[in-house]
Amino acid sequence: MVCLCLTLVPAAYAKSPIAEVICEPTSRMHEKLTRHFRAKRTATGVRSPEQVMEVWTSKSGDWTMVMTYATGTSCIVAMGHDWYTHADEDPARG
Repeated sequence: MVCLCLTLVPAAYAKSPIAEVICEPTSRMHEKLTRHFRAKRTATGVRSPEQVMEVWTSKSGDWTMVMTYATGTSCIVAMGHDWYTHADEDPARG
């Protein structure tokens, strides 16, 4: 059991590029994604009357998924790399 705990310690110190940016006022979140990550909002979808999901991508393929709330706050819920868009010319709407 002690060995397992010791092997998990380095993972706790891993620094995420969003470690300091979890939730922000929406305008500040958009500014950080645009300026710091050089990302553009490339997709949005309504989750509920109070929530909009946004996908922000950069030319390098990095992506950030942001939940924007009607309260004026946005939160990063996921991020990664190697984003590819696979959209049809005329996507079906459900």
